[in-house]
Amino acid sequence: MARSFAGLARNAENKKASIAVSKEPLATPPLTIHTLGNRVLRKPARRISKVDESIRELIKDMLRSMYSAKGIGLAAPQVGIDKQLLVIDLDLEDPTNPPLILINPEIISSSGTLETYEEGCLSIPEVYMDVIRPASIKVSFRDEMGRPKKMNADGLMGRCIQHEIDHLNGVLFVDRVSNHEELDLELKEHGFKSEDVRSI
Repeated sequence: MARSFAGLARNAENKKASIAVSKEPLATPPLTIHTLGNRVLRKPARRISKVDESIRELIKDMLRSMYSAKGIGLAAPQVGIDKQLLVIDLDLEDPTNPPLILINPEIISSSGTLETYEEGCLSIPEVYMDVIRPASIKVSFRDEMGRPKKMNADGLMGRCIQHEIDHLNGVLFVDRVSNHEELDLELKEHGFKSEDVRSI
């Protein structure tokens, strides 16, 4: 998810990840973030059966790539890896604030209250549009050590988790935009094609 809007993460009950890397951008990030039009973004991700050191190394590479792109969220399919893995960090300025790691995340409940908020995406750079989503969610997942966790999230954290889980199902935020005319103009202005959107 692109860092393009203000917001607060409230009610995150989960202790964050013990995995941390430097948040300084790298000239050459370890992973390439694919953009709208690449078929890899539409491929549903597979569950991770074993959380081992190779998964933790992938997490580190995803974090380094996300920080280099100045993003606050990244899903494995965005870097061409069909695994159910998300990394999120809403505070890029604080080197001591650890990221949130979600493996095999699943939304188990969501509020009936909906909110509209502007979203951006590292896979669709410079395009920002309003998206309607549930105001709060409860999510189950495994952490970087494979331990089962549950957390409630709303505000920016809740939205970011929903945005990134969409990636695991081959869905992009532009698929959820209701103003198609404005979306078409935004995409064209930034070199993307409207036909690559799959409206929900």
